[in-house]
Amino acid sequence: MEKINIAQRIRAFRKLKGYTQNELADQLGVSIAILGAIERGTRKPDPRILQNIAGVLGIDMEELSPTVTR
Repeated sequence: MEKINIAQRIRAFRKLKGYTQNELADQLGVSIAILGAIERGTRKPDPRILQNIAGVLGIDMEELSPTVTR
């Protein structure tokens, strides 16, 4: 079974909620370039951004990454 990484989870939840990258980036107060890099896995999001992503998407931090704690 393939393990899904945090970048894939963020992208999947964003799409599930119907947000474009631009819409989510605007709500997070980050550039689309930063969000794109996070979703590609080339930039590791800091815990504050992860909390904001979870909040905007209406999910728990645990759903983004089972290893991330609050």
